[in-house]
Amino acid sequence: MARMGDVLAGFHAAWEFGSDSVLIRFARGIRTPKLFQALGERRIPLDAIAAVTLTPGKRGTVVLRAEPRPGADPLMEAAAGQLKEASDPYRLVLPAERETLAEYYADELRAALAPGDAGPAERYLVPAPKTPLQFKAYDAKASFDGRSVVFRWFWTGASSAKWKAGDQTFAVADLCGVQWRSPELFEGHLRLLRRDAGGTETAQAGPADQDPGAVVFGLGYGPVHESLPFAAAVLAAVRSGGPAAAVDGVAVEARRAPGEVAERIRHLGELHSAGLVTDEEFSTKKAELLAEL
Repeated sequence: MARMGDVLAGFHAAWEFGSDSVLIRFARGIRTPKLFQALGERRIPLDAIAAVTLTPGKRGTVVLRAEPRPGADPLMEAAAGQLKEASDPYRLVLPAERETLAEYYADELRAALAPGDAGPAERYLVPAPKTPLQFKAYDAKASFDGRSVVFRWFWTGASSAKWKAGDQTFAVADLCGVQWRSPELFEGHLRLLRRDAGGTETAQAGPADQDPGAVVFGLGYGPVHESLPFAAAVLAAVRSGGPAAAVDGVAVEARRAPGEVAERIRHLGELHSAGLVTDEEFSTKKAELLAEL
């Protein structure tokens, strides 16, 4: 294929060609999609690519795209076809005058793909985003340390059902998948798909705003560039059958600030006064919050 180290630069990214992979380095700047900036760079093994296309783009551009194999990239699996075209990390947009050069690299890539590699991959071939990761949804702060997912509810956004259930911690071993619905679509959310004691996926617990295993998105809450890498990292850990590697191999359990605990207890008291939680539920949740100091 192309000589090792050859680089093809586009508007928002540059592809560096290696003997067995393509290193995609995303540009930084106000015109670059935020998802690209969050990803930084990604190394795509050639055996994770099913096909390569070169097509006319908009306003005097051409688009070189590597089609990922199904099941090869946790980010694309989590996205499930919901990414806007401009935020597709497998697209390289170039000026039309570079079409001949782009065609050369497209042919080189096609020639390097092994026959039969277009089918579903048996495992993830593209590395998942590194942990720890966190983001703010509309109703909770979500964090993932590589071993467990934690949802901590915001009293201003969480439903009474979620407050009654209390903050949630889900071990990777108890999950069987992730459902991500883009915040750019109607009713966006991140839902964790859970196993029962027998290892079978449990039924979804109603709407996402009532499900303690889900967080919902809103304007400015759970944006794509934060929530999608999060979903991909969780999905990769689940599919690998074990915890993802935390940064430096260390998972840190965050503790609440005293002011946050006091505010949550105050709101819990309001729910109790309104009859939305029982005396027993109030006492239990208050004790749980105090224990986190």
